[in-house]
Amino acid sequence: MSKSGPQNIAFIRWLTFLMFMMFAMTTDSVGVIIPQIVKEFSLSLTAAGAFHYATMAALAVSAVLLGFLADRFGRKQTIVLGLTIFAVNSYLFVIGDSFAYFLCLLTISGASIGIFKTGALALIGDISSSTTEHTSTMNLVEGFFGVGAIIGPAIVTSLINSNVSWKWLYSIAGTLCVVLILIALSVRYPRTMQPSDEAVDLRRTLRMTGNPYALAFGCGVLLYVAIEASVYVWGPLYLADYRGPWAPLATYAISVFFFLRAAGRFLGGWMLAKYDWSWVLAFMSLAILVCLAGSVFGGVRAGVVLLPLSGLFMSVIYPTLNSKGISCFQKSEHGAVAGVILFFTCGGAVLGPLAMATVIDALGAPKYAFLMATAFAALLLIGLIYNCLRQPTRGVLLRQDAREYGVNASLRT
Repeated sequence: MSKSGPQNIAFIRWLTFLMFMMFAMTTDSVGVIIPQIVKEFSLSLTAAGAFHYATMAALAVSAVLLGFLADRFGRKQTIVLGLTIFAVNSYLFVIGDSFAYFLCLLTISGASIGIFKTGALALIGDISSSTTEHTSTMNLVEGFFGVGAIIGPAIVTSLINSNVSWKWLYSIAGTLCVVLILIALSVRYPRTMQPSDEAVDLRRTLRMTGNPYALAFGCGVLLYVAIEASVYVWGPLYLADYRGPWAPLATYAISVFFFLRAAGRFLGGWMLAKYDWSWVLAFMSLAILVCLAGSVFGGVRAGVVLLPLSGLFMSVIYPTLNSKGISCFQKSEHGAVAGVILFFTCGGAVLGPLAMATVIDALGAPKYAFLMATAFAALLLIGLIYNCLRQPTRGVLLRQDAREYGVNASLRT
């Protein structure tokens, strides 16, 4: 039986929270799984890295090519389709035993995430009462993603310590996914009207990539993700040479980073409902630049504290950029624009670590990866300061508040 009213919205919110937590359990466990893959199949680190790149590349392609499904066929149908593919695919991990087989499953997994994630991102607009609430909700959603990023690696580590294959992580995620499918099928979703004068298809999505708002927020997201990846991918290598009183922190630096990132997003859900988002992001971006620059020029003795600490300041950047980029468009376009921004997200997750790996190989030290990340942080800060001073999106967000949410245009977004 479908539920209605406030209880219905509460179910939808929790469904969205748990979806993000569930897929983060798998995507953010790759760093723990790769060493096992290297041993199991006698692979180089470059070859084993395909475990990360296959998922991200498939997710990017799926997001931009299939993001329109949420606008054309509805959020519920799109979410159930993606979750079903993900669940079936996850159970198939336990019957395989070859690297090529796992790589194929990871590609399918990435594609399915692209489908249900764009549907979920579009759904956030449907259950929000303003663009400001949209941003707060997005931070809460990404906070649950951060929780999944902590839980997943912990499960894999526990499985390995118990002499159980890492493959069972995917069965656990698949079972949680089945529960989410049952919830999704039992809930009545808000109806989103489709525009009558434009076909909802891939061509519309591709045209959207040239929209200045989608392009600007997409580039901001790409820069941010490349900066974030520099910490959790290359941080352990950079801090490996640390010797001093903060040695335990050096060992668990990435866990602390993820914990602070998740905690900061829950805090951000409250903070961004009270303060102007453009100034919050500019301040956070400045703090990130200080952390990265200090880690480069202060060496590992400074980096052992500053790199984990940067997670707190990174927390609100991605969900807020994502939310404001989506909020610049009508609800009937949220699936497509979410796919476009997700494409940039995955691009940063793939291209950032690759570029930094090239720099490390060429110059011989992980310090240079963080020098590159510092340059990216400076570019992001420049863009966010411009956003503060010129407020280029203020007008369009006010219009969307009035048109899509019925909010008085005189209210601050």
